[in-house]
Amino acid sequence: MSDAPKTSGMTRLRNYFLTGFIVCAPLAITAYIAWSFIGWVDSWVKPYIPLRYSPDTYLPFPVPGFGLIVALVLITLIGFMTANIVGRAIVNFGERLLGRMPLVRGIYRSLKQIFETVLSNKGDMFRQVGLVEYPRKGVWSLVFIASEKETEINQKLNHEGDPLVAVFMPCTPNPTTGFLMYVRKSEIVLLDMTIEDGAKLIVSAGLVAPEVKTKLVTLNGEQIEGSLANPALGAAQPARNKRTASSRPNR
Repeated sequence: MSDAPKTSGMTRLRNYFLTGFIVCAPLAITAYIAWSFIGWVDSWVKPYIPLRYSPDTYLPFPVPGFGLIVALVLITLIGFMTANIVGRAIVNFGERLLGRMPLVRGIYRSLKQIFETVLSNKGDMFRQVGLVEYPRKGVWSLVFIASEKETEINQKLNHEGDPLVAVFMPCTPNPTTGFLMYVRKSEIVLLDMTIEDGAKLIVSAGLVAPEVKTKLVTLNGEQIEGSLANPALGAAQPARNKRTASSRPNR
């Protein structure tokens, strides 16, 4: 009989530890990533700041984040200058110089196109989450569906009524790496989850799944979200349709 209280006490301590770990681990990892990023930017920017403008010269300790602030200000100023005619001419001149370098021009154009797609053209990003049978029949993989564009691949392999769609199949737990595949539109199962929910599902290796809401269809064909369970006792009942109520005979 003396073992029961000891066991329950150890169980409570274990639960307290797991609860604290769940609360502290994301905060600690986020703080570590942010601190590492700030230190990485400072290590790149601070050596180019003149000593008379650096607060580290006048203070007995280094100021973290000063290089990041300077970098943000410089990037904003460059963007402001690029929006003008003079700045645009300077950028075009620099791009023409890079275009004459055989190896550098390919890297620059690819990176520029990627950043313009991700940061500027929101409509060209992944628009939906889907499932495809990969790597074999009966095994399904999560994919991000890109917008349908007319490319040389579509012209060569398209079937009438069933076009090819570019999909990106990310890897777990790093969704930034994966495989680009062209799949028939009829072979893709579309999902209602958002891109953020799909990314969480991949990063967590299936542990963090989005909440599923049951969709009910009315007689008029309208979709409503809700649960299939009966309402609790005392809950307000929805008003009946006048046509349905009037069609019943009075007793």
